[in-house]
Formats: sequence, C-alpha cells, structure tokens
Amino acid sequence: MAITPISNSAFGDKRFERYSSYSFAAKDAIAPLVLKELVRASMIMPIGFARAEDAFVPVAVLGLGSGTNLFVAPDGRWIGRYVPAVYRGYPFVLANGPDDKQILCFNDESGLLSDTDGEPFFGEDAKPTAAINDILNFLTQLAVNRQATQRVCALLQEHAMIEPWPIKLKGKEDEPERPLEGLFRIDEAAFNKLDEKALHALHQGGALPVIYCQLLSMQHLPVLGELAKARQAAEQQAALPKNEAG
Repeated sequence: MAITPISNSAFGDKRFERYSSYSFAAKDAIAPLVLKELVRASMIMPIGFARAEDAFVPVAVLGLGSGTNLFVAPDGRWIGRYVPAVYRGYPFVLANGPDDKQILCFNDESGLLSDTDGEPFFGEDAKPTAAINDILNFLTQLAVNRQATQRVCALLQEHAMIEPWPIKLKGKEDEPERPLEGLFRIDEAAFNKLDEKALHALHQGGALPVIYCQLLSMQHLPVLGELAKARQAAEQQAALPKNEAG
C-alpha cells in the first residue's frame, strides 16, 4: 500500500472523498479487532485469533478462505450490522514517523483524492479541517486501544489460553472436507481448569471479556456458510445468459 504523509505542502490544494464502497476490503478473509469493539463484533460475526509473529491478535473471521470477504457484496455493499473499526478510517492511516511519532497519511491507491470534489484537507488558515482532526482522533484512539489489546493477548498467551481452531469446511458433494488453517480460539477446557490466582490475574488484566466474546462468537460460524451459499447462487444467476429485457 502506497501512502503519503499529509502536509499542507502536499495536500493544501487537494480534496478527499468519503468511501462509498467496501471493495477495498473485498479480499480480506480476516480483519484485526481491538478491545473496545469485541462485544459488538461478537454479536454479528465469528471472532478468532491470528498469529502475528510471536504474538496473537483478535480478528473478525470474514471469509472461509484467503482472498474472500463474505461480508462485502459484489457491488461493494457491506453485509452485516457491524463494520470493523480498521475499515472505518479508510483511506487514512497512521504510520510511524521519526522519534516514534505517528503521522496521518493518505492511501494513494484509494482513488479518493481529488483536485475539485470532496472535502478539503486544510482550511484557508492552512490548518487541518475539523474533518481531518476527527479522523486523526479516531485513528489515534484506535492505535491506543490496539496497544491495550496486545497486552491482553499477551496475558492470554502467558496463561496458555489460546489453542488452534480446527475448522472443517465442506466442499462440493464429491469433494472431501478441508481444514481452514491459521485461526486460533480460546481453550475452553484450560480456562475451566484455571486456579483462583490465574483467574484473578486474567480478571485484573481485562482478559475475561475477550475470552467470553470469543467463545460466544463461535456460534456465528454457520453464518459464513450461509453467506458463501448466497454468493455462489448470486454468481450463478449472474452468469446465466440474458436477453435484452434482462
């Protein structure tokens, strides 16, 4: 992803348009989540953990294989009542700058930069507009919460609460089941065996809501199968030959 730091010299005479399509997320089978959104996300979609080097990060499970986000319709609409926060700042992103300072940047590949249409980056006083400040505040809060999320996941890992999630995907009638690899879940059996000291440590560290959200969210796994069937039916319908009347 090509990004450019936002400055008055580079964007003073530019404008940006708000995204109206989630096509930019259409190939994401998973999306990272942070603590503050886990409750809402767990009510809509399956949540798991993905490995990030030697650590884990909670993720929304959006597809049944790499390269497909079943929550994004072919026309770019988002299907579902919750959109992960990682998408809501698009096409803006925070990047690490000198002295560990974070800099607001713009995604050059978004197609949402304009000379004439949309909202300005800077006002006549050469200061960022209220819209830009709101976006910066949102992404900054998201980054802070992401650090808190990392601490909780480290605590879960320390207490051996995360295990591989063996998900089997049904293929076509003449095909065997295949595993969906790379996802992890809470080890419920290990959680139930925790002693009082370990349970208190997880409670104090804010890990219990994460545990409960992940376990409860697994009930939504069949939703992905339903979305996959609906998409396949729509694709088959679209592939049918049509006359002039459609």
